[in-house]
Amino acid sequence: MDIQQIFERQHKRVYRIAMMMLQNSSDAEDAVQNVFLKFVQKGQEFRDESHEDAWFITVTRNYCKDQLKSVWKSRVALEEIPEQADEPEKEDRLLPYIMKLKDKYREVIYLYYYEEYSVREMSKILGRGESTIQTQLAAARGKLRKMLEKEGVTYA
Repeated sequence: MDIQQIFERQHKRVYRIAMMMLQNSSDAEDAVQNVFLKFVQKGQEFRDESHEDAWFITVTRNYCKDQLKSVWKSRVALEEIPEQADEPEKEDRLLPYIMKLKDKYREVIYLYYYEEYSVREMSKILGRGESTIQTQLAAARGKLRKMLEKEGVTYA
């Protein structure tokens, strides 16, 4: 197991999930450190790349949920996501709008479009029924579409 290679594959994913859930770049950076610390301390072994991805997504989500439940966690205003490229892709321009969605919608949109998980895979990762995932995806798309139309943002 090469920790550096796994870090290179997973750190951006962990950061994006944490940013989506915690909505604060400092907290997201802390999440990356804590998730990888847990990975190293536990000595986690993976069957394959799919198992690795699912483990990091699940551990990151759980860490963020714990942080959000913490008594010490204060609500911080939504920060802008730092630009990752000179010319952001369509999805990157949509990310600030996606972050305004409720958690359950934000998670399914992120996992489906950014991580390219199937409904079946998301059902296993999130512990929700496939029909629930499909309903939440449809609702998230509708809410996002309305938000973009209200803001006058073209997305096609």
